[in-house]
Amino acid sequence: MKHLTGLCELPLHEIQHLLDLAAVFKKELTTKAPAFAPTLLSKRIALAFFENSTRTRFSFEIAAKHLGAGTLNFTASSSSVSKGETLGDTIRNLEAMQVDAFVIRHPSSGAADLITGITSKSVINAGDGSHEHPTQALLDMFTLKEHFGSLKGLNVFILGDILHSRVARSNIFGMLTLGANVALCSPSTLLPPGTSALGIRIFTDLDQAIQWADAAIVLRLQLERATGGYLPSLGEYAVHFGLSDERLDRIRKHLLVLHPGPINREIEISSRVADRIQPPGYSSSLLLQQVTNGIAVRMAVLQTLLAE
Repeated sequence: MKHLTGLCELPLHEIQHLLDLAAVFKKELTTKAPAFAPTLLSKRIALAFFENSTRTRFSFEIAAKHLGAGTLNFTASSSSVSKGETLGDTIRNLEAMQVDAFVIRHPSSGAADLITGITSKSVINAGDGSHEHPTQALLDMFTLKEHFGSLKGLNVFILGDILHSRVARSNIFGMLTLGANVALCSPSTLLPPGTSALGIRIFTDLDQAIQWADAAIVLRLQLERATGGYLPSLGEYAVHFGLSDERLDRIRKHLLVLHPGPINREIEISSRVADRIQPPGYSSSLLLQQVTNGIAVRMAVLQTLLAE
């Protein structure tokens, strides 16, 4: 592997390698005084974020520091991009500063793939438009694998705005590769065309999806969609597609719940469901476990791409 721009064509053995290596790092992370070999001591990693981020940026920064690498933090609003500099010129200038890899977040789909043609350095996609977000999907799969032991035969549904979600796309590709049974649950206006051709089940009734599933990945509802002609109102979405205690209690089905964050509480997910780490109840939240696992997974990605 030289780049990680998506999971669409990433083979099974590469995904398994990343998850296995993440498990090694996770075991060390959870010790009282983690000590990692500085395998990337001479490396510099440019965190080039053209969109705002909290979890992904900090997760990559912590992962790099655990492995001994230095980081350069780039934000578009405080850079020459605000003066009209092109994406290509920005990348070439950062490369001239002797960086060894780029972690890219960009609002345009395909930006990370475009950058692989501009630079000779490794490129990691930290989310590009509505295209892919491979490290988020890897940490989601790692979290499920930790709990269930394997994804093969597991029933997982993705709930929410599938149409505009890069997280959903990467999870679909990755989980199908690992042998999971994947379903989507969403208003029909927020379902991308052609997904059924991938062998994915489609639910437009949340109760039916919950009955079928072992776990749910709840997506952030992009609030601007409520005024973009996709939804009648946020309140109506919450009634029909919001994951709440009342709905799970009525169905009497225990469900593991994941969410990439940030959360719109009481819209796509209730606070009680989001915050319940342990039973009693008909759900268990893995949200904070996902955040911890994100560091281990991103360490595995950096190690695989950059270690000599």
